[in-house]
Formats: sequence, C-alpha cells, structure tokens
Amino acid sequence: MSREGHGDDGSNGKPQVAYIFSQEYVQTCDSFAKVPNRARMVHSLIEAYGLLNYMSVVKPQVATIKDIGLFHSDFYLEHLHKVSQEGDNDDPDSAEYGLGYDCPVVEGIFDYAAAVGGATLTAAQCLVDQTCRVAINWAGGWHHAKKDQASGFCYINDAVLGILKLRDRYKRVLYVDVDLHHGDGVEEAFSFTSKVMTVSLHKFSPGFFPGTGDVSNIGVSRGRWYTVNVPLEDGIRDDRYYQVFSSVLPDVRAHYKPDAVVMQLGADTMAGDPMCSFNMTPLGVAMCLQDVLKWSLPTLLLGGGGYHLANTARCWTYLTAVILGKTLASEIPDHEFFTEYGPDYSLEISPSCRPDRNDAKQLEDVVAKIKRNLKNVV
Repeated sequence: MSREGHGDDGSNGKPQVAYIFSQEYVQTCDSFAKVPNRARMVHSLIEAYGLLNYMSVVKPQVATIKDIGLFHSDFYLEHLHKVSQEGDNDDPDSAEYGLGYDCPVVEGIFDYAAAVGGATLTAAQCLVDQTCRVAINWAGGWHHAKKDQASGFCYINDAVLGILKLRDRYKRVLYVDVDLHHGDGVEEAFSFTSKVMTVSLHKFSPGFFPGTGDVSNIGVSRGRWYTVNVPLEDGIRDDRYYQVFSSVLPDVRAHYKPDAVVMQLGADTMAGDPMCSFNMTPLGVAMCLQDVLKWSLPTLLLGGGGYHLANTARCWTYLTAVILGKTLASEIPDHEFFTEYGPDYSLEISPSCRPDRNDAKQLEDVVAKIKRNLKNVV
C-alpha cells in the first residue's frame, strides 16, 4: 500500500518530520500513574520498526513557569508547584483548582506537566523555525486542562501552549481533535477568537465526560462560528467515522483557510480501549490524518487518551509510519515490550462486534448543520 509521505523533502534528503524524544522525557512521562510506561511502549515500538531513521529526533526543552503562564493563571501554577513539591493531596485549596479525584496530586506532578508542555512547545518551535513540516509529540495532547484548573487527567494544556507558539508565525491555526473525549479545554481557550478554529469529533452522551461539545456549541462573540463540534454515539467504526470527517474537514479548510494545523490523535477511540465506546482501528484514524497531511501545511501532531497501552502503541506507531510513507510488517518486532502484544503479536487491531449506535439520518443532519454554520466564517 503506497502512501503520501512526509519523511523526505526530496531536495536535500533532510528529514521533514521532527520527533520529540529524550530518555529523560520518556522516564518523566512514564511516571504518570494514569498511563504508566505508555510513553516508553510507544517509543520502543516506533524504534523497533526502524522509523527513527527517517525522522529528525529533537530533544525537548522543559517549560518554565513563564512559558506555561502564557495560558495558565499564576495562582493555579503557584498552587500546582507548591503541592507538587510536597506531594500533598489533602490541601484544602486544591479542589477549586480541579486537583483531586481525576487529577491527583503526587510528588513531582508539576515536573511531569512542565516536561509535556515543554515538549509540545519544542515541537511547535520546530514548525515556527521551519526546520520541519510535521512535528510529533505522542506524549502530549492533554486537552482538558483549563486556564486555572486541572481536569480529566490533564494538569496543563500543552495543546493550547503549542497553538499559542504557532501563532508567533502563523496567522490562522486550526485545531483538529479526534480523541474519544471532547477537546473542551482547547475550545474554551479560543471560543472568543477567530484566530484559532477548533474542530472536535467525540462521544457525546449523557453522563460521559466532560459533558460538553454539542453541535450547537459554535463559539461566542468574535469567535462565533469558529468552534465546530461533531457529537457521536458509541460503536462507530472506521468507515462511518471517516465519512463524517471527510464531509466536514474540506469545508473547514475552504472557509477558514488555516496557515497551520494542530491535530490531537487520542487513541481511546480504538476497539479494545477500556473506555468501551468507539470501535475504531488505526486505519480509520490514518485516513483522517492523511487528509490533513495532504494540505501540506505546518502540522503539529499530539497524542492524548489511550488506556489500552499496547493498542495505543500500535495506533501511534502505525500513524508514524503513515506520516513517513512507510509500510510496516504485520508481525510485531522483538523488543523490550514484545510480550505485551500477545496472543497474536500483530500490529493490527480488529474491531469488536459491538453495535454502532449512530443513526445515519442524525449524522447527516449534524454534518448539514455544520456546513451551514461554516458559511458564516470569514
């Protein structure tokens, strides 16, 4: 299967994909209890398939409080820094900052957040400096954090920080989110402006976190029409998901005319994820990603959710190959985490027999409404 790749620019042989990585960064990310060892599993599989040979490996910087403060409030960052040093999960002020159940305080959590934020800023800087066309931070994509609150496993919103960095050079930035959950933190950050358009495809169901992202949420004030939400039901598969994506995104591009793209590629949409919601495989997400890459715009790619660790590694490794125009063998290569891929030791993910709860007519109506709204974008 041939694919349009971005690994070489064809003129000087230099890699056109920047891959953000260092051993220290992976170790820091692996300390996060919600996805333990995930960063190393992802990197190890990418390395085992030999894909590092086709990318420029870039060591991430650690974000400073000043860097993170370009979005997050001083009060929140000061509190997060304080409780992180002490590992204090009982501070009475923590609740108002969203710290607790979903976002527990453990010693060093600020260092983890600063590492992820710094990695996404490093990736964005590569695009601003035009040293690559695509920059990847698979350990990033924590899209729920608000200006002054942690939320949904997200302590700082590295996606927002990356978008703000890209705005140093690029006038209009498009954010596309294909995580299972609504990208509420990013949407909220830019809901009042036309300088960033946010597009999120996600599960929208009573009681499902974060509970936002209805098709009627379109932005406010100067940002009206610059927020696009595609609510979906359980069980959606690759073909129908891509049908919706490929109906909406060409109109988004035609009306908004972005100068750069940030895409969040959370793998909790995969069949077998503990979230037990969507029924997708890496092939479906790859079709969406390829459509965006064909625009040949500066593109920042981030991870996000993904709680079946082996399937998340499968997904992001496959997407890395698609970005590079490489075809991978089905058999998982021998490497550090080989035994995690049993019993089939295959790169593929098979959809389950779960029913698709999405009504075709309802999806058509959602897409039609979005297309009408986009005609107001200038």
